[in-house]
Amino acid sequence: MTDMNMTDRELHEECGVFGVWGVPDAASLTYYGLHALQHRGQEGCGIVAVNEDGILKRVKGEGLVTEVFNEAKISTLKGSMSIGHVRYSTTGGGGIENVQPFLFHHNTGDFALAHNGNLVNSAQLRKYLEDRGSLFQSSSDSEILAHLIKKEAVDRKKPRIFAIVEALNMIEGAFAFLIMTKHRIYACRDKYGLRPLSIGKLGDGYVLSSETCAFDTIGAEFLRDIEPGEIVTIDRHGIRSRRYSEYQRHAMCAMEYIYFARPDSDIEGCNVHSFRKETGRLLFEESPVDADIVVGVPDSSLSAAMGYSEASGLPYEMGLIKNKYIGRTFIQPSQAMREKGVRMKLSAVKTIVKDKRVVLIDDSVVRGTTSRRIVRMLKEAGAKEVHVRIASPQIKAPCFYGVDISTYDELLCAHKTLDEVREYLAADSIAFLSDKALFAAGNRCELCLACFSGHYPTELYQSLEEANRDGKF
Repeated sequence: MTDMNMTDRELHEECGVFGVWGVPDAASLTYYGLHALQHRGQEGCGIVAVNEDGILKRVKGEGLVTEVFNEAKISTLKGSMSIGHVRYSTTGGGGIENVQPFLFHHNTGDFALAHNGNLVNSAQLRKYLEDRGSLFQSSSDSEILAHLIKKEAVDRKKPRIFAIVEALNMIEGAFAFLIMTKHRIYACRDKYGLRPLSIGKLGDGYVLSSETCAFDTIGAEFLRDIEPGEIVTIDRHGIRSRRYSEYQRHAMCAMEYIYFARPDSDIEGCNVHSFRKETGRLLFEESPVDADIVVGVPDSSLSAAMGYSEASGLPYEMGLIKNKYIGRTFIQPSQAMREKGVRMKLSAVKTIVKDKRVVLIDDSVVRGTTSRRIVRMLKEAGAKEVHVRIASPQIKAPCFYGVDISTYDELLCAHKTLDEVREYLAADSIAFLSDKALFAAGNRCELCLACFSGHYPTELYQSLEEANRDGKF
């Protein structure tokens, strides 16, 4: 996906988590890990570290990792254990109070928590907890787990793992949780396997990350993925594993492969770039077209464009250029400037596309605003024809698992025929990848395709009620 109005991305993923155990200057490593995960959330970030005295200290703020942290702030986070988080808001919205990791002080021991994903039964659990006296610091659903973990007086002699297991069996949805106490880190993944979480080795210690690309950044060795329904405990005893649920699926969110993850990450044994390139090859097999060049929409569609080019024999060209230095746009262009075609983030290369029949490869279409603008941009630059090929199926349903695919009415393909979509985009032809090709590209038998099919792997609880009330269905 590219940009909705060239000032904001069309699609957002909730966040990314990173943790370090048993490595000196853990907070510094966490800073670099979060920087590698910055694509998963640009709204806010934070780090909690544990010092030699077992004191948990936190630094967090709104903005990018490089904006929130500097050497002075990192130097206050002493110790060989830390967890961090980058955030894009879904449930709970924005605001500094919702920036993670959350830090909780409790007479049974302080702990910090970071979460990637979205809970679908958060409203019921929040009411359950508030009825029993819980006071919430934020509007984030992630805080719910912390309140469920807090031990009742009768349970205080039991290890915390029992409270965590009980809490995880009460929540429903997509999640990768890191929970840190003064002695250990617990890493937990939802039983459906909707969100990725991996563990690596660094020296005598361990690291945890939403994506393996962060391991490469700090020189860690990938060990394995944490399994759906698994809790991994890391402490002075090493790594221990236990299952909190016997139910297990590997329904990884297909959009992790299609759009969210960095191309240099491996998710459940499959490299993201290789997956995308294969979708491009399969897209050509399913939907060939007579054309002169293949152009990908930067950046997440470039791998698929390479695959389409190789399979078709058509040259792959840089017909679109992305401005790498735009960052987050604080000064929004006026409507008048937008109507004049201000291209702050993306521009067509006229000498490349002029008089050419262009195959335009994009990874997905959500609202269609950007795709329509890009087609127009290419034609204004002199392209003779623009044939749109999308390396995923049509997005027809909202997501409740932490992806910002909001309402039914906003989804272009939910209420238009294929020809109406083509007409809206002003393309000469259009085709989408099949569901079957997605499974083939990753050599997988399971994926979450809820946003394409409307078939959700979990119960939806209040999410379905809200969707009906808000017109999502």
